[in-house]
Amino acid sequence: MADAIRVLSMDGVEKAKSGHPGMPMGMADVATVLFSKFLKFDASRPDWADRDRFILSAGHGSMLIYSLLHLTGYKAATKGELSNFRQWGSKTAGHPEFGHMPGVETTTGPLGQGLANSVGFAMAERHLAARFGEDLVDHRTWVVAGDGCLMEGVSQEAIALAGRYRLNKLTVLWDDNSITIDGAVSLSDATDQKARFKAAGWAVKAIDGHDMKAIKSALQWATRQDRPTLIACKTKIGRGAATMEGSHKTHGAALGAAEIAATRLGLSWTHEPFELPEIVDRAWKKVGKRGGKERKAWEARLNASSQAADFTRAMKGDLPAGAFDALNAKIAELVETQPAQATRQSSGAALDELFAVIPELIGGSADLTGSNNTFVKGTPIFDAPTYEGRYVNWGIREFGMAAAMNGMALHGGVIPYGGTFMVFSDYSRPAIRLGALMGVRAIHVLTHDSIGLGEDGPTHQPVEHLAALRAIPNLLVFRPADTVEAMECWQAALEHKTAPSALALSRQKTPAVRTVASDENLSAKGAYEIRAAKGAAKVTLFGTGTELALALAAADVLEAEGTPTRVVSVPCFELFFQQPKKYQDSVIGRSTVRVAVEAAIQQGWERFIGEDGAFVGMTGFGASAPAEVLYEKFGITTAAVVAAAKARL
Repeated sequence: MADAIRVLSMDGVEKAKSGHPGMPMGMADVATVLFSKFLKFDASRPDWADRDRFILSAGHGSMLIYSLLHLTGYKAATKGELSNFRQWGSKTAGHPEFGHMPGVETTTGPLGQGLANSVGFAMAERHLAARFGEDLVDHRTWVVAGDGCLMEGVSQEAIALAGRYRLNKLTVLWDDNSITIDGAVSLSDATDQKARFKAAGWAVKAIDGHDMKAIKSALQWATRQDRPTLIACKTKIGRGAATMEGSHKTHGAALGAAEIAATRLGLSWTHEPFELPEIVDRAWKKVGKRGGKERKAWEARLNASSQAADFTRAMKGDLPAGAFDALNAKIAELVETQPAQATRQSSGAALDELFAVIPELIGGSADLTGSNNTFVKGTPIFDAPTYEGRYVNWGIREFGMAAAMNGMALHGGVIPYGGTFMVFSDYSRPAIRLGALMGVRAIHVLTHDSIGLGEDGPTHQPVEHLAALRAIPNLLVFRPADTVEAMECWQAALEHKTAPSALALSRQKTPAVRTVASDENLSAKGAYEIRAAKGAAKVTLFGTGTELALALAAADVLEAEGTPTRVVSVPCFELFFQQPKKYQDSVIGRSTVRVAVEAAIQQGWERFIGEDGAFVGMTGFGASAPAEVLYEKFGITTAAVVAAAKARL
């Protein structure tokens, strides 16, 4: 059975003339024991909510999971898909991609992120078990990780979190083959990984990764521990290869026809590529059906449960009925009271209205709770041993937080959010990007969004970060201008199931700009005319966030001088460019002089202002001073907006 994985993996890579056969061949024995004896799954129902999750963090070895899915009878993992590995239109992408092939739980490849995702999977499982009971939620998360995963810095953030929260249903199977692309691990690393995991609070065991009895014993041991477990599986990369076993040359290239022929001979494998001996095929298909009985018993428990409807709704990602009733009532009140406050405070006010109504919301902060306004008063803390809490103390781990949030969203049943300063999205960006690639609903609360944060200076003042985040496909980047827009942006973020969101929020106060009631969520359109010109418009001013107030003040000046001026609020580029072209044209006002103002760099604004438009914003880094001084010194003022418009009139 293990040799079937080896042969399918080397054949798939050889057919593509591209890929990584060494890891699947080396971990074939471990994977065989895991899937045949321990993993709880039913190949006929890949979406079974209480299945174990298998995470291939070492995603370059994707032929391992594709071979396993094919062998165990996943309908989508056909022989044709294996032979079409890495080709256009195939479900067998070079690295496993969530949503392409059932059975692939997360997109992996950027090393370490799968391991960090798995912490989120395990956190979601424990939290949902506390909410719904272990009759409905009681499964494990198994991870295959390689040396590269453990070298990447995010792995330390991930294992420290898992150890702190004693996530005992998480097991990492380390492919300890001492090989990287360049050669021996010892060329670049001398870390005692087992000691590192122990120091982080994990239970650790080392085994021969080719000894079936030792593997089985270790996996049984893992299920009995009261903390997360690491099993160091000492393996040979390319195990079974005729002359290349143990060589770094098997890591990232096809073995070649001659080596494959010799390997087949050594394994006594006489079948053609992608063909299986009947006895092996039957044995693997039996494995794929092994969990059917347990799955049906679980379905019976679900059907009999008083929580069935709530559980099913939560796992589908649907929001409760009336999820935004309280929020909309608050918005109506705010239109009347018109408070001036920082949009980070506005975001916190939105959470106050949403948190009790949407029990799936679970959030936290990377050690900036008071600054990010992510805590709702009275919320229990997520922690061992009960895990019912909904507020997570992520610690100073932006990357690990964002990657675990992806895992939580992928698991289902929860809607994660996490806060940090916007400048530190540099740390979490790789996970934000993968979340966008996978289309998961994770909400990143990014406060202190401009030079307006003031005295902390240019190290903390994001100037290029809005453009950098807007450059990520399928990421919704919101920059609300006041409390009403902040609440509308939260609603839009929650309503989008298939995209993560980033909320860019101010430290400094900003006046209310939405002073007229609306029956619709205007921010959900991405951009909208917030003030019409008095007469045929000659100027259109665009603004976001705290700078929208400057645009409105500039419009007052221009109108007073006889220049009809309209103002457009642009809380979300991405949603605006999803609108019909007719709407886009009506908002942009192409026949007018166009000026945009934002306390960030210009990149991306060309789509609004065109080649001849003006931009009032930043051209370099900020400085350390009070916010009002910085805006004046860097020329982000009402007068500068007026002057830019006049210069083009």
